[in-house]
Amino acid sequence: MTNPAAHVNGSGDPDRRDESTGPAPEVLEPQSGEPQNGEPGPEEPEPTLLEQMGGISGLIYSSVPVLVFVLANALGGLTVGIWSALGSAVLITVIRVVRKEPLQPAISGFFGVGIAAFIAYQTGSAKGFFLFGIWTSLVYGGVFALSILFRWPLVGVIWSGLNGHGQGWRKDKKSVFAYDLATATFVLIFAARFIVQKWLYDEDLTGWLAFARLAMGYPLFAIALVVTVWAVRKAQLRQKELEETETIDDETVEAALRAKYSGTQD
Repeated sequence: MTNPAAHVNGSGDPDRRDESTGPAPEVLEPQSGEPQNGEPGPEEPEPTLLEQMGGISGLIYSSVPVLVFVLANALGGLTVGIWSALGSAVLITVIRVVRKEPLQPAISGFFGVGIAAFIAYQTGSAKGFFLFGIWTSLVYGGVFALSILFRWPLVGVIWSGLNGHGQGWRKDKKSVFAYDLATATFVLIFAARFIVQKWLYDEDLTGWLAFARLAMGYPLFAIALVVTVWAVRKAQLRQKELEETETIDDETVEAALRAKYSGTQD
């Protein structure tokens, strides 16, 4: 019988390796996390809307200067309240830097506290600390409402812009309608904040004004977040359906063209 090893290396010695073939190539094991077979590695999950806004810690940090101001104002007066609120805002920014957390929410919050403190100082009243937030709610509500009227619902525009998805969803009426509902939710929230807090401001109910500022923050934001998540998922499913339909249509057209030209050539 023919020796298989001799057949492979061309010699009668099964233990001898053919020198012309050189040493056996070294098999490199793929490193963990590297793409294999030319395929891209696993994509990192997109940050959620809550994470993009600073996460749970960002929501908590935003309420700290308000609480500090109310307590310090009650204990030491307006000046103490103003400086305490500013100091807490600076401390929050430093904490975020040390913990390497996103700075944008902290910086925005710091400027917001700074403007609120300045207004309180100019008016000489503790309730002036909340005046900036009251009118900001009115402006935000108006902008969100106008975006619906102009068929550019801001929830969809902001979400798509943050995640680099483009604005192709505007071509689909169902996607636009879903984002309209999410944007309208924010309009109602901003309107409720303005109406309630403006009334408390006019009535000089500073303590209740602070309570309303906090109570109309997290709970209402949670409602808006739920509606926003629903709208985003609805729009993404619609985009996926449209892409699949477009792919099927392209394949159908291509098959028809092939059949037509193959028949012509025959």
